[in-house]
Amino acid sequence: MSQQVPHLVYETSMGRAYVGDAIEVLQDALADESVDLVMTSPPFALSRAKEYGNQSQDDYVRWFQVFADEFWRILKPTGSLVIDLGGAWQKGHPVKSLYQFELLISLCRRPEYAFYLAQDFYWFNPARLPSPAQWVTVERVRAKDSVNYVWWLSKTQTPKADNAKVTGSYGPAMKKLLETGTYNRGRRPSGHVVSEGFTQDRGGAIQPNLLVVSNTGNDSPYVDAVKREGRTVHPARYPDGVPRPFIEMLTDPGDLVVDPFAGSNVTGRVAEILGRRWISVDSDLDYVEGSRNRFDSLQIEISEEVS
Repeated sequence: MSQQVPHLVYETSMGRAYVGDAIEVLQDALADESVDLVMTSPPFALSRAKEYGNQSQDDYVRWFQVFADEFWRILKPTGSLVIDLGGAWQKGHPVKSLYQFELLISLCRRPEYAFYLAQDFYWFNPARLPSPAQWVTVERVRAKDSVNYVWWLSKTQTPKADNAKVTGSYGPAMKKLLETGTYNRGRRPSGHVVSEGFTQDRGGAIQPNLLVVSNTGNDSPYVDAVKREGRTVHPARYPDGVPRPFIEMLTDPGDLVVDPFAGSNVTGRVAEILGRRWISVDSDLDYVEGSRNRFDSLQIEISEEVS
């Protein structure tokens, strides 16, 4: 992968896509405390090297800290940092790496500053293939690994957030309860007290911290368009359903969302749909150029490359 001089590749009415080193781009493009949300899925610390580049488990925390320093600078006091991290196994052994937890602890225990862990989320991908194959399908000594860790971090204990913006549909039991108003009030064995207000319709079910989102790679308009152009399809793309609840819950229309490891720019596309301003950065020009196709179906104007 050749080193790219940082520059703007394309822009829409809401966002800008850059190629180059993320630190250089963020330092040049963003003022202190100007960003509402950094939503990203950085390269994981996998035991096998990937074509898009990834760091070793031993070096991961040190490598990421440079980016964390910049995230702290650009985030507003009420802003949030959300990091999607896949699991990793120790090479040649059926035991897990602790790199995600080591990173989390390091971000929350820095002497210079400390993020708060606002909440831990978990992305369950029902469509993930059985892996690692050696331990799951060959020797049959481990269960299928199908959950990513998603750390929601903040600069203060009270970041901007509103879970009323990400409610889901009530289940059949809750719908029946709302219709009849009949339920067993009082104290539960757990100590929880179910009050009269339990049957109030609050507009939908509260978002849990488990995201159940299948990732089948079925974003065919993007894939087909990139292949027609003779470009490389980014091999590690999370679906819209991963960044969407965080962008909705942690930002308002017009707020600024940044993805410094943008890949095929799913984050930017979701931000555009939701009316948030966005900045994306990736070090691979082929990926950035290919990500233009994310916006074709939105029927928005994309300006040409700016040197």
